[in-house]
Amino acid sequence: MTGQPFGSYQNEIYLNGLGGVLPPYPMAFAELEDRARTALPTSVWSYVAGGAGDERTQRANVAAFDHWGLVPRMFVGAAQRDLSVDLFGMRLPSPLLMAPVGVIGLCAQDGHGDLATARAAARTGVPMIASTLSADPMEEVAAEYGDTPGFFQLYTPTDRELAASLVHRAEQAGYRAIVVTLDTWVTGWRPRDLATANFPQLRGHCLANYTSDPVFRARLARTPEEDPQAAVLLWTQLFGAPLTWDDLPWLRSLTDLPLLVKGICHPEDARRAKDAGVDGVYCSNHGGRQANGGLPALDALPAVVEAVDGLPVLFDSGVRSGADVVTALALGATAVAVGRPYAYGLALGGADGVVHVLRSLLAEADLIMAVDGYPALADLTADALRRVPPAVAGEARH
Repeated sequence: MTGQPFGSYQNEIYLNGLGGVLPPYPMAFAELEDRARTALPTSVWSYVAGGAGDERTQRANVAAFDHWGLVPRMFVGAAQRDLSVDLFGMRLPSPLLMAPVGVIGLCAQDGHGDLATARAAARTGVPMIASTLSADPMEEVAAEYGDTPGFFQLYTPTDRELAASLVHRAEQAGYRAIVVTLDTWVTGWRPRDLATANFPQLRGHCLANYTSDPVFRARLARTPEEDPQAAVLLWTQLFGAPLTWDDLPWLRSLTDLPLLVKGICHPEDARRAKDAGVDGVYCSNHGGRQANGGLPALDALPAVVEAVDGLPVLFDSGVRSGADVVTALALGATAVAVGRPYAYGLALGGADGVVHVLRSLLAEADLIMAVDGYPALADLTADALRRVPPAVAGEARH
């Protein structure tokens, strides 16, 4: 990943093919998903792949991308493409990020998926947004990032002292931004998980950031190692705070790091967050995992971008391909995060599987920009897009 265009990944694959070496991991999302289903335990698969209700919002997130088409421009000579982006004073090689996935630790065969994902970040330059819900402590995850910056995602606990401790640990570990998730203080209605009565954290999974925290440990009569059930019970009591606008100044006061708020889909919420001093907003509906029947996140993105008037806007929900990344960028996203695809790559091949997924996404995005004549991210604007007729959009992914 040094100096070569992202699209050169296809050259590696074709040249390896001359020697009889085929890609070890799927090239298309559908096959990646199918193979991950067989590689993961049923409970983990249901948790990662599933969404809220009958999952129509999850499907709508994906289908929303089919409603847009990029207009090709010729005689541009886009032999060189620049996908780099400035974000919070950092120059990133691409606008791609890895979204926080609260059970990413369980997606790896060895149960340390957070560490494997961090190693993939180091190898690709794609930042990982590390979840509060982690199989390994945030400090150990950050130690694997190499020169790639990492962000820390906070599920704000009801205990403000614990919240401050988690944020300060992230600062000390070298994370470069804090991402506060707003839409998961309570778990959404998820029939797949309910059918198996499976909630990983209640079984003690992915709680390492809590059990390693001095404030959390001080709330226990015995250590988490001595009484893991008591630790889980305490976690259930502290996990999610239903935040209000009155809490935002306090959150802002916790850190000098860039502060982002995740789950923003209404322009008025975006404006208020900007006025309250956040450094960026994150347009997302949690990939359709939290509330069914909602607006596809992509449909909310343009109004959010307009409302913040120049503030960085991150985006996720429904991203499955490099083409999707390009579409979200053209609709105004500063950076685009992917979730399930890299989780499936992790399930199949650990860090190598994640690297393959990330390089594939970036290669496709890069090659689309080359073929269609968009040499820089600044060239990808809403004017470059056209609406696709509904009949064509409906057939696109079937």
